[in-house]
Amino acid sequence: MNRRRRWLAYLVYLAVRIVAAVFHAFPIDRNLRTARLLGAIWARWPAWLPGVGPPLARHRARAEEHLRLALPDLPPPEIRRIAEQSMQSMAMLAVEVLFTPRLITPWTWSRYVEVRSLDEALRVLLRQTGCILLTAHYGNWELLGYTLATLGFDCVAVMRPLDNPYLNDYLMAQREASGLRLLYKKGATLSMEEVLQQRGTLCFIADQNAGSKGLFVDFFGRPASTYRSIGLLAIRHRVPIVVGYARRLGDVFRYEMAVNRVIHPAEWEGRDDALLWITREFSRAIELFVRRDPAQYLWIHRRWKARPRDESPARQGTAPGNECQTVAAR
Repeated sequence: MNRRRRWLAYLVYLAVRIVAAVFHAFPIDRNLRTARLLGAIWARWPAWLPGVGPPLARHRARAEEHLRLALPDLPPPEIRRIAEQSMQSMAMLAVEVLFTPRLITPWTWSRYVEVRSLDEALRVLLRQTGCILLTAHYGNWELLGYTLATLGFDCVAVMRPLDNPYLNDYLMAQREASGLRLLYKKGATLSMEEVLQQRGTLCFIADQNAGSKGLFVDFFGRPASTYRSIGLLAIRHRVPIVVGYARRLGDVFRYEMAVNRVIHPAEWEGRDDALLWITREFSRAIELFVRRDPAQYLWIHRRWKARPRDESPARQGTAPGNECQTVAAR
């Protein structure tokens, strides 16, 4: 990074710290009301404004396009409503990340997090034989691993570092306050192996686009490139996969933390293509909890950016509002 970019990165970091200091002067739920307002402004930002107008407006267009792709039976007004609420949810998450270390502690976490359907997952975690924990860009995806680490579970989250090194260090310190360990995605294969060999919990956000080399499985009825490493690690180390989420309850800092699928090694052993079966299973589990409240999913995320090489143009789609390639190119 050259000097000019370093200074710019530092100024962005200072701006974030100033905004964080202002937010910390107010209660979290009041800040979330402000975040919802900012999210609504983001969603309704006019495209004709110079500068940031077109990029911001494209976020709303992309969210609506993905919703039409995933939930084609919804009427246009409902598509627009969910797209805006999804962007508000993202703005709320940005505020919550700043407050999580202050609110989620070993003594206070139960004020903000309701634990549901965790019996089977807790048995897996308490055995301390290693497992893989998956979530998606849904609700507060930071909260699941953070809360478990706060409660004393050995969790290591695989992540991509931010381009801004100052902001990256600041947010990493926020995440690590609970004891959550972080593992950078690039070149992390050996360390991921070590986590499972040491019988820890390896955490992934599993709905990220894996590019042309990923394994394509259906997500909302359309092939989506998914990382092979999750299934390969589970097979190699014979560890269960736990799929869970943290869903926001209302418009306050209150969450339901639950698991809707635990995939045990005995389920895939003996199958003709265990990797494909595992990847389909956890993708299906993610889709199920997203369908329950689609407004909490990050629909601006380019989940369907990569396309299978053998996919026909008709399957890819060419009609406006029904075509992923135009969205990916924006």
